[in-house]
Amino acid sequence: MSPAVTLFLMVVSTALAGSVPIKTLVFPTESCTSFAEMIPQKPLNLTAFTLCMRVATELSGQREIILFAYRTGNYDELNVWHELDGRLSFYMVGDPVLFKAPKLGALQTHLCVTWDSTSGLAAFFLDGKRSLSKIYRKGHTVSPGGRVILGQDPDFYLGDFDKHQNFVGEICDVNMWDVVLADSVIQGMFAGEREPRGNVFDWESTELRINGDVEVATRELYTPEADV
Repeated sequence: MSPAVTLFLMVVSTALAGSVPIKTLVFPTESCTSFAEMIPQKPLNLTAFTLCMRVATELSGQREIILFAYRTGNYDELNVWHELDGRLSFYMVGDPVLFKAPKLGALQTHLCVTWDSTSGLAAFFLDGKRSLSKIYRKGHTVSPGGRVILGQDPDFYLGDFDKHQNFVGEICDVNMWDVVLADSVIQGMFAGEREPRGNVFDWESTELRINGDVEVATRELYTPEADV
């Protein structure tokens, strides 16, 4: 594994031609060494969250795909998956909650997952459309002190990666809040509106540590506000 390189993501706020530049992580090939570690702005001591990202992959239907992994020394505290059968899922210390949804593909999808401990309500959003709600891990708390990575599934604390589970494709605009955002806010993000940035992870300023064969590219994200 190559030495970690620390990268600070910055996005220019000046909009040109109805879009803004945004950093994108490209995972070009299957690998057991390539990933990006995200450094949170506050501890992941969570009784509620909204996690959003923009994702594209051609692996859909071939195998399961890890989309987001947060692990402490003992547990997978929060892992988000695209399952082999096309369902979306997330795991918090044990069995997952699964949702039937359109399969991810080569065209970029805006994906969000929300969960609240008090009610146990969990849901996915794809391109602004919300799934049905399910009850999952009512009363649970996501524990702090772990590490968050994109691109790999750590079977122990940041290690034991399997290239047949890793992510291949593009991920960008990964933001996380310690609250459940309103449906209208998530729909606005999908449309490219300038909604409040994540207070756990803010893609515009969060620190990334790049490992292995991960390319950092700049793409244009359409923003309706930029046309005003």
